[in-house]
Amino acid sequence: MTTHPDKRRAKVMELAQMRGIKIQKVSAQKLRSYVGQVVHQGVAAVTEPLPLVHFAKVLPQKRPNSSYGIWLLLDNITDPNNLGAIIRTAVCAGVKAVIFPKDRSASPTPAVSKASAGALEHISLCRVTNLAETLKKLKTHGVWVAGLDAGAKDSLYHHDLSGPLALVVGGEEKGIRPRVKRQCDFLLSIPQRGPVSSLNASVAVAIVVFEALRQHQNGQAVSKG
Repeated sequence: MTTHPDKRRAKVMELAQMRGIKIQKVSAQKLRSYVGQVVHQGVAAVTEPLPLVHFAKVLPQKRPNSSYGIWLLLDNITDPNNLGAIIRTAVCAGVKAVIFPKDRSASPTPAVSKASAGALEHISLCRVTNLAETLKKLKTHGVWVAGLDAGAKDSLYHHDLSGPLALVVGGEEKGIRPRVKRQCDFLLSIPQRGPVSSLNASVAVAIVVFEALRQHQNGQAVSKG
């Protein structure tokens, strides 16, 4: 049964009071002036900007050998809803960090937070200047780099994804840029049979990271080709 909006707002107010957060009641018009076009459901919070994590802090402290870990790198993901959905999946799969470039990328905004259903607050987000150089650094720390490419000949089900993995995902229109793609140790595709040629980026991410998690949990080892 769905909780009544008034009860939900009352619960939010109760939790805010317990934490010493100041509550201010304003008109609907005033609330709209704060949040713009975002669907606010009658409640909004004024916060500091979401802190980003320096890339050095999410690098493995030592070569991780065969231990599980996924670093997700996004290239040309510009849609906030897509980014939010990807972050929600990343949190559920235990991804170490979501890394995105300073340019050609959506940023962690309120719209992204809403699309992530709150997951934005529970993952390390890193903004870097150069994705290709970032991948080089990950490889020196023993992390394999896989690029998700619809045109790749190799299926993700034919590779060992159970160890430390940097997964590079491009936008639906432009995909992964050539310079970034050259840093990939291998390219993966998701087998498809239907008439539509590509998946939404967030759906594609979910398929790959949960296949990696499945392999790790099953102790599966398949050839890297």
